Amino acid sequence: MTKNTGNHSRNTRQNPSMLDNLRPLIIDVAVPIGAYYVLKDGLGASTVAALAWSSVVPAVRTVWGLVRERRANALACLILVVNLVSLLVSTLAGDPRLMLAKDGAVSSTVGIGILVSVRLGRPMMTTAVMPFLVKGDAVKEAAWQRLTGGTSVRSADFRRRERLFSLVWGVALLAECVARVVGAYTVPVDTMVWLGTVVLIATMVVAFRVSGVLAAGPMERLLEAEVAAGTATVEAEGNSPLAMSTHK
Repeated sequence: MTKNTGNHSRNTRQNPSMLDNLRPLIIDVAVPIGAYYVLKDGLGASTVAALAWSSVVPAVRTVWGLVRERRANALACLILVVNLVSLLVSTLAGDPRLMLAKDGAVSSTVGIGILVSVRLGRPMMTTAVMPFLVKGDAVKEAAWQRLTGGTSVRSADFRRRERLFSLVWGVALLAECVARVVGAYTVPVDTMVWLGTVVLIATMVVAFRVSGVLAAGPMERLLEAEVAAGTATVEAEGNSPLAMSTHK
């Protein structure tokens, strides 16, 4: 009874579910953003109060990462910085064109954060793409670790695509910021009110498409090749004379 429970626990750790892989995105991104909209639109809190309270989780995660792991939690830190920038720009008032332009501050903050993470060799968008490529499969999880850990012959290509994925998103968000600022001061205010949303949606669509073709698609193929190579290695070891004599 006790032995089975132990084996079940080990299997659970070795076979992460889709939810396990998505947990960083849920805690570091979905929770603070969701909290902001619930507080602001659902409970009627002011923008400043909603931003402040929704910053609690990323702030705690950032401090906890620094204290326990001696490194910053990239996603939590980015959301915290975005909230602080939003708090700062929310104090701007008066000029309607300035109010429209300030919407680009969030995009530029995220974009710069992503580009910095690429420069530091820890591409931030990896956390976003990994769950959808691994899909909670333990074999793919192991292959992913080999690819990112540099122990595979495919590691160099994989890590290059990994950086490229984040690079595409960082550049796209900076471009969206520039488009908003230019539009705010060149397009009629009434037009820019709805055009800003169109620009954001178009940016997301283009970024998804380009990052998929240039990075996510090749990463998935490299991952599948690594899984196949790992399976072949295990089978070869199982059929080796040493393994067969051991079984005897």
